[in-house]
Amino acid sequence: MAKFRLIYRCSECGANEAKWSGRCSSCGAWNALQEEVEDLGDKRVMAPAASGVRSLPAMPIDEVDTSTSTPVPTGISELDRVLGGGLVPGSVTLLGGEPGIGKSTLLLQLLGGHSARTLYVSAEESAQQVRSRAERLHAVRPSLWLVAETSLTAIVEAIDLVKPDLVVIDSIQAISDPDISSAPGSVTQVRDCAHRLVQEAKQRTISIVLVGHVTKEGSLAGPRVLEHVVDTVLSFEGERHHALRLLRAVKHRYGTTNELGLFEMEETGLKPVPDPSRLFLADRRNGVPGSVVLPSLDGQRPLLVEIQALVVSGNVPMPRRVAQGFDQTRLPLLLAVLAQRAGFSFAGADVYVSVVGGVRLNDPGADLAVCLAAASALIQRPLPDGLVVCGEVGLGGELRQVAQTPRRLAEAARLGFDTALVAATANHRVEGMRVKRISSLSEAIELLMPSERMPERVARPNLAAI
Repeated sequence: MAKFRLIYRCSECGANEAKWSGRCSSCGAWNALQEEVEDLGDKRVMAPAASGVRSLPAMPIDEVDTSTSTPVPTGISELDRVLGGGLVPGSVTLLGGEPGIGKSTLLLQLLGGHSARTLYVSAEESAQQVRSRAERLHAVRPSLWLVAETSLTAIVEAIDLVKPDLVVIDSIQAISDPDISSAPGSVTQVRDCAHRLVQEAKQRTISIVLVGHVTKEGSLAGPRVLEHVVDTVLSFEGERHHALRLLRAVKHRYGTTNELGLFEMEETGLKPVPDPSRLFLADRRNGVPGSVVLPSLDGQRPLLVEIQALVVSGNVPMPRRVAQGFDQTRLPLLLAVLAQRAGFSFAGADVYVSVVGGVRLNDPGADLAVCLAAASALIQRPLPDGLVVCGEVGLGGELRQVAQTPRRLAEAARLGFDTALVAATANHRVEGMRVKRISSLSEAIELLMPSERMPERVARPNLAAI
């Protein structure tokens, strides 16, 4: 008679606990213990992930053959950009993103454009549903094989039968090993299934792409070992109500993680965006107060985005500070610097700041753009049309230069902008552009908004009287 017991396993480190607690005693993670049923009669010893793989002797590093690590292009330009040229044979890639963001669409397009034999394993949808989507994406090909299966054993048998060069499994949380008693999606199932698939990829020298669910916090669901065991972790992001989708590499053993891929969701699938700056500025109106263009940098890719600000005076005791696409906690800080160092008081007024186009900025160079947009909206005076600004603003009101300023300004010059406002220490020249160097936020405001048009200065404290 089979015997079972109830245990609690940590989704971060995999440690077992006899009873539930709010914090894992092994790794310290909060709310990470998940309930599982363990079969005491199952004495099967799990083979390590590398079992069955022929061990290689030690050799000098200059004699290591790197020809097997050459990436194979996928046929999707933005995906190849992020992957550093394509998928490496024998590699395992984990693609994560929110539900409905377009993960399955992207991977079906990948399989539909692949020249060799491929296999799509659908563990969440029926074969008919996948076929309907493939027809809409024009991805129906004789070399694309499809199986709707959740059993790991059946999936490995399908790989044996088809002998593909590329396998997509959608998703890793939905498949299970019949020899393990825990439910699909549990820590044990996700961990052991991932190890087995990595083993199969290395043995057969095929590329495997796993789709991973994300939690409500935006991190990949399942044990942390899932991210460690794969070669590449991709994050697919975007707003559900915007057509823009962003693809980033969180981890990549075969290249850099500083590249950004951009797609636009259309009725026929995801379309690569080779020139995102033109897309972001296509609907921009000139001469509007509170609008400024920022030459941002996401990884190694320069992007020109419009930052808009709106100031509504209402004399309310608790004015609102709302930021969309920008750090919500940094906006009040920048408004405080504007009030103390440049004399623009936003007391009693609601301030709204938005990055147009659905982009989320994590760039310190956006500080100056946010400050100038807010000041422009406050006094209702538009900034020059051909102007771009970038720089980090300190608490003392000083302006600091940001990384790769020449690449930012070169992108702005390519789109026809003729004037740039940067930090005084950014000693760079760009052909066809006037680069104005300033040392402080107040100097930038004096240059763009003369004193006679500025609001009354905030009274400074008399330090000598303290």
